[in-house]
Amino acid sequence: MRSFFITSSGTDVGKTFVAALLARQLQKRGLRTELLKPVITGFVIGDKNCDSAILIESLGHAAEAERIVAISPWRFHDPISPDMAAQREGRAIDFDELVRFSRTNPISGKVAPDFRFVEGIGGVMVPLTEKKTVLDWTRALGYPVLLVVGSYLGSLNHSLTSALALERSGVEIAGVIVSESTHQPVPMNDTIQTLSRFLPRVPMLALPRLAGGLEAWQEAPDLVTPLFMETSRPRQPVPPKET
Repeated sequence: MRSFFITSSGTDVGKTFVAALLARQLQKRGLRTELLKPVITGFVIGDKNCDSAILIESLGHAAEAERIVAISPWRFHDPISPDMAAQREGRAIDFDELVRFSRTNPISGKVAPDFRFVEGIGGVMVPLTEKKTVLDWTRALGYPVLLVVGSYLGSLNHSLTSALALERSGVEIAGVIVSESTHQPVPMNDTIQTLSRFLPRVPMLALPRLAGGLEAWQEAPDLVTPLFMETSRPRQPVPPKET
């Protein structure tokens, strides 16, 4: 089983879309896939369009309440950072338990999947607790990271800052997926070319905007082959930089 952590340069960039798309493309190849969204904010009971529901449906299951609970144990109502949302509800995220849960397969059960994807929340440096961030989560798990970024004006700074934080923490970046942002002055390909200059060892993939959203997933480019099936690129973790 191969496990990956999906994070991003910020909120609403496309983590869930990428996770769901990967699940569909892998399953089309006959590969069993597990998706987890351990922490979710802005959660409303019964919302069939929440990130957790989208992930479950991409696995071919109905987004029933018990399945949402199974993949998203830490659910908070307010659409703010997890530490703030938890505080408002008089709760807290147990970081060690979060890491432990992220190594489980709540949907697959005893049948080990071929791939497991853990979707984070917000961007790389979003606080989870008073002292821990998403970056700490990725480091504790040790999974290679798929970094999802946009092509909006300002994305270069957000993307490179996120990548630098991951690299300096010794986290392997398995790939960067540039999700096309709408109505922007910067073409997606220009964003990719610039990012490639600064991250020459990292696979860089383009994900054009799909008019039909996830329903049009078959029109999306193949992400599976360049990320998981090509072995020509080195996959060694990047060591922390000297400071």
